[in-house]
Amino acid sequence: MIFDTHAHYDSGAFNADRFEILESMPEKNVGLIVDPGCDLISSRDAIALAEKYDFVYAAVGWHPEDIDKLSEEGFAELTKLAGHPKCVAVGEIGLDYYWDAEHKDEQKTLFIRQIELALRLNKPIIVHDREAHGDSFDIVCRYPELRGVFHCYSGSAEMAAELLKRGWYLGFDGPITYKNARKSIEVLEMCPLDRMVIETDSPYLTPVPNRGKRNDSSNLKYVIEKIAEVKGISPEEIERATFENGKRLYAMEDM
Repeated sequence: MIFDTHAHYDSGAFNADRFEILESMPEKNVGLIVDPGCDLISSRDAIALAEKYDFVYAAVGWHPEDIDKLSEEGFAELTKLAGHPKCVAVGEIGLDYYWDAEHKDEQKTLFIRQIELALRLNKPIIVHDREAHGDSFDIVCRYPELRGVFHCYSGSAEMAAELLKRGWYLGFDGPITYKNARKSIEVLEMCPLDRMVIETDSPYLTPVPNRGKRNDSSNLKYVIEKIAEVKGISPEEIERATFENGKRLYAMEDM
């Protein structure tokens, strides 16, 4: 079975057929899905989907792109949602200097605040790091007990090696199938099999051969095939390993 460790089924891109898509996943060999929130509304929606489907779990968090929506009342409710029994992580959180390089300090403050929430709850975090590699690495390294995943990892192989030493997971998704994926493939080559998870970031980052279309968890078979090709092992072995890795990352071994 496949574990999609990061998929936004709360997105408006699924408004027309969200339930049909999700209900089709078990027959498409998708056994587990984690839906991460990006603000209060999407976090609520992620929890609602987790309550509706046994195989769907949620993460709740405030994404750096959505910092303009932040309020103390909203953060207080987010904190309550983070304690929900089907919330397995705090995320998607982190730093994004691609979309907003003017509010770096505010992003860092929000990131740290949510890291400290995750630590209080003993939950992992899901890190969004876009063109903020140095600051993201510096912040997470301040908390040796912190665990989690760098979603859609886009940093260097050198930074990946340091994160792996510290027990982090790396998320691999559709872009590893793209022609210009040289850096991602370099990271994939050096990432141990027991430290990688797979994700779609649905509805985004659709892999080849469906690039340009809306993504969903059934497309992870193409990500698995690419990882198997790079690693020189069978797709079945990649599927098994990443399923178990995802459960370990989110402390779901008994679920």
